[in-house]
Amino acid sequence: MAAFSSQGPNVITPEILKPDITAPGVSVIAAYSKAASPTGLVFDKRRVSFNSVSGTSMSCPHVSGVVGLLRTLHPDWSPAAIKSAIMTTARTRDNMEEPLLNSSFVKATPFAYGSGHVQPNHAMDPGLVYDLTTQDYLNFLCSLRYNYTQIALFSNGSYSCPSTPLDIKDLNYPSITIPKLSNSSKVTRVVKNVGSPGTYSVQLVEPRGISVSINPRTLTFKEVGDEKSFEVSFALKDGISFTDYVFGSLTWSDGKHYVRTPLVVKP
Repeated sequence: MAAFSSQGPNVITPEILKPDITAPGVSVIAAYSKAASPTGLVFDKRRVSFNSVSGTSMSCPHVSGVVGLLRTLHPDWSPAAIKSAIMTTARTRDNMEEPLLNSSFVKATPFAYGSGHVQPNHAMDPGLVYDLTTQDYLNFLCSLRYNYTQIALFSNGSYSCPSTPLDIKDLNYPSITIPKLSNSSKVTRVVKNVGSPGTYSVQLVEPRGISVSINPRTLTFKEVGDEKSFEVSFALKDGISFTDYVFGSLTWSDGKHYVRTPLVVKP
């Protein structure tokens, strides 16, 4: 991970893991505008057709291109489904099958890479997706205490906040973050089948010092579009004291697809 890459945790909405994904962004050879010099300095009069560029100016186009390809391949998928496919199929190891490192050559965490490094070929067939609708996003804004006037800008005035606000950690996001675990907590997620029929079993990597249970531990899908919900329960293990974030993951697999979700917890 590059030293200049933005890092978590999310200081605005800590229940949502950020970043979401990482992509190539260092010393990328790319087409370059002749309206500016390769250095951007006033005295540099050179003009080039290509330049070596680093930053989100490079990683964002990589992911945008993947989104365009997935939208072409699956025109019926929602933006949230496309995002989920990219996130749940990402990898957390490098080309040598070693853990991703940060710029200090220390093992990186999801606060550096989110769900991992994008893998376009895997994203086109994720198996399951965490989907979201416009209603879900409006409920999310209500939970952030947007008022009626603000929400009307997104809903044309046709929406009212639910009487019981959404618990932000229950937003059907492809990652799960618990920023203030006191004793125990439970979240709900829903996955939609976008692949072949099959039965998925869960593989779990518990964050250090945290007990995690999944109910149910198997999900059976009979056709495309089937949706199944599951609960993830978190509890502090006895005798372990710590105050920083810890990380784990849960992965649904039918033997062909591996639908990975980061788990991020802070006591």
